[in-house]
Amino acid sequence: MLPLPGNKRITGEQNPNYTKPFVFKNDFSALLPDTPAPIPNDDPLFQISHTQGESRVICFSPDHSKTLPQLSIEEITDVVTVWQEQANELKEHYQWVQIFENKGSMMGCSNPHPHGQIWASNFLPNEIAIEDECQAKYFAQYGSPLLLDYAQRELDKQERIVAETEDWIAVVPYWAAWPFETLLLPKAKQFKSITDLNEAEKADLALALKKLTTRYDNLFNISFPYSMGFHFAPFNGKENAHWQLHAHFYPPLLRSATVRKFMVGYEMMAESQRDLTPEQAAERLNAVSDTKHYKDK
Repeated sequence: MLPLPGNKRITGEQNPNYTKPFVFKNDFSALLPDTPAPIPNDDPLFQISHTQGESRVICFSPDHSKTLPQLSIEEITDVVTVWQEQANELKEHYQWVQIFENKGSMMGCSNPHPHGQIWASNFLPNEIAIEDECQAKYFAQYGSPLLLDYAQRELDKQERIVAETEDWIAVVPYWAAWPFETLLLPKAKQFKSITDLNEAEKADLALALKKLTTRYDNLFNISFPYSMGFHFAPFNGKENAHWQLHAHFYPPLLRSATVRKFMVGYEMMAESQRDLTPEQAAERLNAVSDTKHYKDK
């Protein structure tokens, strides 16, 4: 059942006739706030921890036909505002809030209506814990945020940037594993969290998202599939001076709209391999428009 305005969902709940982004509790939540504590286990090989949280869905727009690059800057800014509001609400109860989008059936998206998800948890997931540790080590050694320094290096080199606004750049990162993987990050300001953005900064992030996703769609003239997510400082009561807000985009497509990369064999068991260099991927993305969507041509 599509989460359209006024529709009934599978639970029997009826959506309001929303005209802006709409958030509701995931009908099949992976995280629950009242998960009971597990039975204690003394066996070191079979350990389990107590996990609680919430899973929510955000419909970007009432228009079933429009994904992020087809929305206006104002409409995408509304999405960013809701992300911010949700993070501000959930941080009162959980130390981690994960904002993400799985776009397209190739990425396992089970509902075609353009939407993302917001999960919150009482623990720090593995990927975030690794980022936290690496950024903290860099900050301790150099006295500045790793991703702020990295953005400056990319601006100096001008080799891998694929979208740029007043405050943001999107780059094919030097370490990219997926063919057209990108990293969206601030150019020169430190934002520890999405909750730090003011109105102008939210609008500029919306512009950066529109530019990047427009390039993606224009690359193969399709609604480009990807999994994307924002990472920002945990809500753990610490200063987190080493953190920098950023977003990862992991698209699976390689050579065309139908040829995708599979992380299997050696890549799954040992180390990922590049099919394109980051510079080659950036060159191909920069060869298509970041302002005019292929459906509008």
